[in-house]
Amino acid sequence: MRMTDDPDRNLARAVQGIREAAGRGATLVCLPELFRTHYFCQREDAACFDLAEPIPGPTTTVLGALAAELRVTLVVSVFERRAPGLYHNTAVVLGPDGTEHGRYRKMHIPDDPLYYEKFYFAPGDLGFPAIATPVAKVAPLVCWDQWFPEAARLAALAGAAILLYPTAIGWHPSERRDAGDAQLDAWRTVQRAHAIANGVFVAAVNRVGHEGAPDAGLDFWGASFVCDPFGRVLAEAPCDAEAVLVAEIDPRLQEETRRHWPFLRDRRIDAYAELTRRLRDP
Repeated sequence: MRMTDDPDRNLARAVQGIREAAGRGATLVCLPELFRTHYFCQREDAACFDLAEPIPGPTTTVLGALAAELRVTLVVSVFERRAPGLYHNTAVVLGPDGTEHGRYRKMHIPDDPLYYEKFYFAPGDLGFPAIATPVAKVAPLVCWDQWFPEAARLAALAGAAILLYPTAIGWHPSERRDAGDAQLDAWRTVQRAHAIANGVFVAAVNRVGHEGAPDAGLDFWGASFVCDPFGRVLAEAPCDAEAVLVAEIDPRLQEETRRHWPFLRDRRIDAYAELTRRLRDP
């Protein structure tokens, strides 16, 4: 999606895209991260907290009714107002009955130039759940989470067959010429690796378009994609235009892949205690 500065218009565009996806046969639909607004984390501004909403709230009410109407499962990104002064970057799973089936609060919170999320979001406290849906057990992770193999592994160990990454990631315009291709390739590669290492399907769902000052801001690179447990890309969006991707997945492929690549069987869980340390000092 390409976002505007009008939350209601963005919600209407999301509804339009969900209807299109469902009309093309989709039964599980995921929206980009914080899709109701421009990516406000480019600056630290306390006024932006007014964009937050409770769950249930306006976004989940509208999209829950839509999920029930279309009989689809939705993964919806919400700027959650949990309590006065306490906010999360949250993904909500709305089932085809229109109710919440589960939620995930973003665990890894970045603090980088133009990604000042630590100012807005408390780290998640729900772990890495696998949420049951009529399609499969799914794990909605969020953006920065997509770089961490631990998150993908724990979600897979919880039983997730599909990892979904609502995303808002792009280039700093000043870096795009020299590093843009490498950054995009790294983003695709690390998520395909999660699919392979865990024997799961992965869907990464990004925004597209420039947000911010013309010579600054962020160029969101789109390129949303779905890949299978072999890491094969089943569908991919362009970098410069909106798109509704629909990919057909065969749940039997997870079993087949894990039989031939038994990474979960051969894990040495007795030897991984060091993973709980920040760094292994000399």
